[in-house]
Parts: sequence; structure tokens; C-alpha cells
Amino acid sequence: MITLDTPIIQVQRIGPIFQKKLKKLGIETIRDILYHFPHRYEDFSNVKPIARIKFNEKCCIAGKILEIKDGRTWKKKMPLANAIIQDETGTIEVIWFNQPYITKTLKKGDYVCMAGKISLTGKGAHLSSPAYEKISATNNKLSVTNLTHAGRIVPVYPETEKLSSRWLRYIIMPLLTNLKNKIPEALPAKIIKENNFLAIDKALWQIHFPDSIELAKKAKQRFSFEELFNIQLAVLKERMLLDQESANAIPFNVDLIKRFVGCLPFKLTDAQRKSAFQILKDMEKPHPMNRLLEGDVGSGKTIVALIAALQTIKAGYQVAFMAPTEILAKQHFKEISTRLQNLRINIGFLTSKEDEFISRKLKNQTIEISRQKLLEKTKKGEIDILLGTHALIQDKIKFGGLGLVVLDEQHRFGVNQRAKLCKNATSKKKWSKITGIAIPHLLSMTATPIPRTLALTIYGDLDLSIIDQLPKGRKKIKTEIIPPKGRKKIYTFIKNQVKKGRQIFVICPRIEGEKTEIENPETKLKNKTEKKISPWANVKAVEEEYEKLSKEIFPELKVEMLHGKMTPKEKEKIMLNFKNKKFDILVSTSVIEVGIDIPNASVMMIEGSDRFGLAQLHQFRGRVGRSKYQSYCFLLTDSFSQKTRQRLNALITAKNGFELSEKDLEIRGPGDFSGTRQWGIPDLIMNSLKDMALVEKTRQLAKELLEQDPELKKHPALRDKLTKFRQKIHLE
Repeated sequence: MITLDTPIIQVQRIGPIFQKKLKKLGIETIRDILYHFPHRYEDFSNVKPIARIKFNEKCCIAGKILEIKDGRTWKKKMPLANAIIQDETGTIEVIWFNQPYITKTLKKGDYVCMAGKISLTGKGAHLSSPAYEKISATNNKLSVTNLTHAGRIVPVYPETEKLSSRWLRYIIMPLLTNLKNKIPEALPAKIIKENNFLAIDKALWQIHFPDSIELAKKAKQRFSFEELFNIQLAVLKERMLLDQESANAIPFNVDLIKRFVGCLPFKLTDAQRKSAFQILKDMEKPHPMNRLLEGDVGSGKTIVALIAALQTIKAGYQVAFMAPTEILAKQHFKEISTRLQNLRINIGFLTSKEDEFISRKLKNQTIEISRQKLLEKTKKGEIDILLGTHALIQDKIKFGGLGLVVLDEQHRFGVNQRAKLCKNATSKKKWSKITGIAIPHLLSMTATPIPRTLALTIYGDLDLSIIDQLPKGRKKIKTEIIPPKGRKKIYTFIKNQVKKGRQIFVICPRIEGEKTEIENPETKLKNKTEKKISPWANVKAVEEEYEKLSKEIFPELKVEMLHGKMTPKEKEKIMLNFKNKKFDILVSTSVIEVGIDIPNASVMMIEGSDRFGLAQLHQFRGRVGRSKYQSYCFLLTDSFSQKTRQRLNALITAKNGFELSEKDLEIRGPGDFSGTRQWGIPDLIMNSLKDMALVEKTRQLAKELLEQDPELKKHPALRDKLTKFRQKIHLE
């Protein structure tokens, strides 16, 4: 007997090849395929007489095949099948391109229901490559009920290679039939009644094979609510579990912090002070801090994290500071080493390819030691702060007394990676009743703007601190959309900026410039040999742009390029030379998106700006405007579409990154905000995040339910579903 947890490989008509293709869509069980919802519908429920159909109309007909035969197109010799369909009102020609199997499936005399679009050629109107289904006829009366691919509202699914909507319908309908009245209801009965939701059986049927568009909408409403509700339960449950853990309480040393802040060459903003206070008060508690520090690009998050790190170190514990890229990790290492140079603190640096050690106890010198020695010192607790990349989460890295973990751009790390870093703590100063060790405090940082609805949903288990002020003296970056005809004007402007002593960033989306061929997704060509050039082929490539700028546009200026295929040492050398003003223009890929600090850079020119997300463009723009100089961001695009203009204008009009993120969610709809793919959130749920009232409602109901029934003993089906969901997002 099949259940929702039955592996998909056990379903009839699904072999290893289809199993592999389904896995690309994240489908491994029957539950997964039933929750692979349609993203739109075609309404073919109204079967029209052939005499009443119109050119360019999508329609559904039913009739008898008078003749059917194979053929080929005259020019390209593409296989095609021709048929003549007759009903009581007339006949029409049907043509299928590049589907030679049609004549083996359909025969003369068969009764069929067909759904598709009426096209017009020199020979007249015909039905072009329609979906079809055999039907029965009794006394010349055709039966068009209980069909799957025509004669009804037909679901259209997100697809991958060779997994068509027709095939998915072919698999899903019998599964729903076999599981009728066998799917457990996870939502509490009270919630279903109060919200007038469809029961689970009916909701699944109506979302896949709706009897009406209204019922499809009702089913979507139920599943939107249910998935948001599950996420809220998961994050609130995680918070409850965290509150049961023990952490080393780190006392708030006011005098220490005052002395450190007083020695800084700048004054903290009020937002920085407030965030630092919230963090330090959290760390005083005997339970692990779990806080997200969100701040616009250049708002000064690192110095706030450093205040927390200093407090931790002086209390006798270690700090792990992890960044997503080697460039950013190296930059943090240099900045933190400078800020702490007079405080007698040992600092380690570790990536997959590099390791360094700075001892402030031995004449403030950098000491070269082996990686093994660095790991030994870390395990003994002799390294006060260890900075690095993903290398810090290796099993062989152990800490003697880890008190604080700082993750920069934390949305780039999976939930399980964060948990693994905490697991490597081996502090013996205080023991947790649950895990046996003291859990370190966790401070996550991000400059990627997160819509409030998303933060409340996905990061609901984190407390939130926001730095919404820029350091004093920073000027607003002037941002402008540049069409093709404005390019020469920008080149002249760049020359003038360089004459004033400023430096320039130029961003391109790709490295190589060769053309790439892909199948045409818009026309859905039946002939797989017919290709079109990928739009990426027209995007500026770093190497091409470097050649053009250095030899044609700015031969008198010094131009360098940077991309992800370079070694860490090559990238570090280029960035150091750029910072030391050894060249004027840096042409780069998105490798400089995060954390590059070049105060002298005043212009950010982004080629193919319509190819990037708004959050990424916002990050790029944040690479300039980091000093007293007026800075500029030029968004170059060849696209004239209304949506492109709307998106790029949002970057100009938004007052800050937080407002921009809300506009991005509103404009773009479903997206990949803050690594949401690691949560497996479908478009259906991402769309629901626009509804703040729904987000807050599901959160409040989840909170009430957990307060009444923390272990969900009264709701076993919901508890089982929540366990599977938590496993999916690596919370267990």
C-alpha cells in the first residue's frame, strides 16, 4: 500500500531515469510530487463545436478521427503528423510537429478530445500540436468527463528537461485516486473551520485538477496558509529548544567597551550603539544568543560585531568569525587585526588554502606556523579569535572554549552549516543538559535587505537588530539608468573622475564571451535540433570588456580585471593594488559583491544591470560611496522592457535597502531572497509573503498552539509533518 512517504521509485511507470529527473525538482517521495503544485491552468472545460472555433483561439474540441498520416515539413524535413477531426458541425485539420509517435497512438476511427490553439497557414486554419485524449462514444454521444489532459481545467506545472506537464498529470491523477481518504489531515480542525479551508483530500484534488478556477484559488489559499504555518511552527519550535540550552553568560564590561569605543578614529552612530547594547545584553544571559544584525552596506556592522567579540575574549572565551568569501575573510582579518593591535589578543586566520597567526603578546608580530599548530592552539583555547571561510566548519577544527560565533552575510550559509560550527565548540566551562556542552552565542550579519515579512517568517527564531544609519559624512550615491546611447557620455565622465584622482569599478555578469546555445523556451520548438542563441551570449564578458576598455576606450588609463577563476593570492594581490591606487579601473564579475572596501572608488558602472537582482545591485552600489567623495552608480542596460525599467527605478527611488527589499518583493514576486531555496519554499509561499496580515496571523496561531501543546501530542499528524519539515531544512 502506498503512502505519502513511499519513495517515488516505487510508483508504477517511474523508473530510475525518471527518478533522477524528478530529483532535480526536489521530488523523492509521493508527498513531494503531490506538493509539486501547478503554477497556472489552461481552461479547456468548455468543449466547442468545430464550426464555432476562431483563429488564434485556445479551445477544446471533441470528435472522430477521419484520417491520420505521417509526413514531413517541406523545408526542414521535420517529422509531422496530420489528422482530420470531425464532429456534428464540421471538420478541422490537426498538425503535430516532431511527434512521430502520434500515428502509433491515435488511429483512424478513434474518438478524441483535443485542446490547443487554432493557427492559420496558407492552407487554412488548423489545430496546432494539441493535447489529446481518447474518449468513448455511445450511440454517437461522446463522453468528455473524467479526462486528464483536455475537456477540463488543465494544470500546467513547473517543468524540467523531459518532464512535461502531460507526464506529471499522467502520474499525479492515479496517485490522488489511490490515496483518496488516506491522507492524514495535519491542520487542526479549529483552524480549518474558522478559515473555511478545504479538507486535505479535496484541497489536493482541486489544486491539481480543479472543477473551477474558484476552487483552485481556495485550494491555493489553504496550502499557502499551511506552509507558512509550518514554517512558523518550525522556527518557533527552534526558539523553544534554544531557550532550553545553556550558554556561558558573558558579563557586560561597560568600562572595557567605553575604552575601546573611545579609541576608535570615528564616532559610532546611534543605531550602532543601540545594536551593540542589544547584543551585549543578550550575551549576559545563560541561554544562547541567536541574533541577526541587519544593516545597509557600509553601515558599520563589523565594528559592532567586534565589540561583541572583544567582550567575549576578555571574559575568557574564544570567537569564531566566518565570512562567505576568501576576499572578505582576508579583509576582516586585516581590519580586526588593526583594531585590536594594542589589546594583546591572539588572532588566527584559516581558509582552505591559507593560514596565518598574529600574536599580540610577542611584539605585535605575525608568526608563521603550520596549519596543524594553528589547529592545536585553537583546540587548547590559545587562539582568541579565529577568522576564515567555510574551512572553519571542518570536523577537525575544535575550539577550547568557543563563546561567540559571528557569521557575516549569514544567509549564504545553510542552516546545517551554522549548526555544525556550533557543534565544534568543546567548552567545558558550562554544560548543557541537552547537548552536554555549552552552546556558543550566535551573531549573524547581513547587508542583503530582507523584507519584514520574510524576516518574520524564515528568521523567526532570531532576534533582530537593525543599523539603519550610515556613518556621518557619507553622501548619497547618485544612481542613473544608462541606455545604449548614453555610453559615450559615461566614458567621458569616468575620464574626468580619474583626473580628479578617483577610481572606477566596472561589473560584468560573465567571464568568457563565447556564445551559448539553448533550446527556445518561448516557442517550445518540437525540433530539438533548432536552437537559439542564449541571451547570455550578448552580456558583456569580463575579458572582452577589459580588452575594450584598456585598448580602445581608455588606452591612457591603467585597467585591471578580476574574476572568480583566479587563485585567492591573485585576487588578493589585485585588490591590494587597487586599494593602493596602482591602477584606475577594475573590471570584475560579481566576486566583489560582498565586503570590498576601496574608499577612493567613486564610480560603479554595471554592465547588463537588468541581469542582476535588486539586492545584488544594491550590494554592488555599496562598493562606492565609502568616503567623503561624491559617488555614482551607473546602471547600463540594453533592455527597454517596462519591468526592467520598473525594477531599476526602484533602486533609484528607494530611501534605503529595507525599502528596496519591499519593492523587490512587490515587483518580482517569488524570488530567491536570503537563500530561501535552502528552505525549499515554493513560489506559492513566496507570493504569500506579500501578505503581512497572513504572515502575522500564521505566526500568532503557531505561537498559541505551541503554548497550549508544546510537543503537539494532541496533533500527531501535524507533529509528524513538522518533524519532516524540520529535517528538510536541517533543523534536526
